[in-house]
Amino acid sequence: MLETPPSQPGTQKSSPAATTYMPLKNLSPPMEQGTIGQSIVIKGEISGTEPIYIDGRIEGKLNFADSRITVGRHGEVVANIIAKEVVVMGVVKGNVECTERLDMRAEGSLTGDVVTRLISVEAGAVMKGGIEVRVKPHQKEEKTQLQAKPAQPEPAKELPKALPAVAGA
Repeated sequence: MLETPPSQPGTQKSSPAATTYMPLKNLSPPMEQGTIGQSIVIKGEISGTEPIYIDGRIEGKLNFADSRITVGRHGEVVANIIAKEVVVMGVVKGNVECTERLDMRAEGSLTGDVVTRLISVEAGAVMKGGIEVRVKPHQKEEKTQLQAKPAQPEPAKELPKALPAVAGA
């Protein structure tokens, strides 16, 4: 966005062609993201603190514990992944550990075990492996504290019996 500079009192405005414009300063820094293009092949361990978009091939280990890893439609990752968030639109072969969320898109494929707090799988996505969904550590502590409290005896009640499952209902 451009902004005309404020005019000083007592100064004459010059012709419209001489008007200068100054760009507005961004209030927040732009979001930076590393990109690995389609023709790039990397073998080894990659780590970082900014989000990364992978459209090439990576073999080894990815460690972006505080950031997001996006595997693009042309991306192929043969590596174990540790990240805050992982979005899969391409192919991933390896174990994935997310502290927040795994997002499997319709065109994505993942072969390996997953440990995450939240998971989203679109229709058409392919997953092969185990999935472990964990709760946040403070939620786990609250549940443990509730279980540790001594239970007060309640009067005996007859519990309702479970209804049989019916297909198509």
